[in-house]
Amino acid sequence: MERAAVFDVDGTLVDTNHLHVVTWWEALRQAGHRVPMHAVHRAVGLGSDDLVAHLLGKARAEEQAAELSAAHKALYGQYFDRLPPLRDAGRLLRRLDHEGWAVVLATSAGGAELSALRRAIGADDAITATASADDVSEGKPAPEPVAHALELAGVPAGRAVFVGDTVWDMKAGSRAGVRCVGVLCGGIPRADLEQAGAEAVYDDPAELLAKLADSPFAWLPFER
Repeated sequence: MERAAVFDVDGTLVDTNHLHVVTWWEALRQAGHRVPMHAVHRAVGLGSDDLVAHLLGKARAEEQAAELSAAHKALYGQYFDRLPPLRDAGRLLRRLDHEGWAVVLATSAGGAELSALRRAIGADDAITATASADDVSEGKPAPEPVAHALELAGVPAGRAVFVGDTVWDMKAGSRAGVRCVGVLCGGIPRADLEQAGAEAVYDDPAELLAKLADSPFAWLPFER
């Protein structure tokens, strides 16, 4: 019986959260908005429209989300050729693929950004499918991105583990009915991830790989 390992990408497999913080902050600053970086950091992981609404309010988001998102994409795009993978991210995906897991990415990235992220990870041979923001009507913390990833893998929620680095990831996974694993490499505190639904929390992909045999992944044995 198949199992699915669903992964968020930014801050989970690739060390990009703080690049997003700086480029969103700059896009907001250019538009005349003074938003502290710590507030931007806590919003990273939301889709663009939801992030703007979270930081500026729904009314301003309806007016400015498209313009701000375009500015952010232009600023962030300058880093596409040097996005840094997190330690052992590719090795973790390959290990899970080797052990019979369907590895699926669930990310708000799409197009050239998603391509750049996949190049950074360098494990396309281990990735079964990718669920992007373009495929669903609602982004995280709604369950749709994770649920769509499960559909692509053909796996029920009870046979899946979702790994992410933000509160929004944990809420989305919990609402989709999957086991949730948090990683600290996105900069969100352990207590916040646990409160949002993480059953276990690791420093980064490398620690999860090293402790895989004792992780929530080991609680779902392969069944024939």
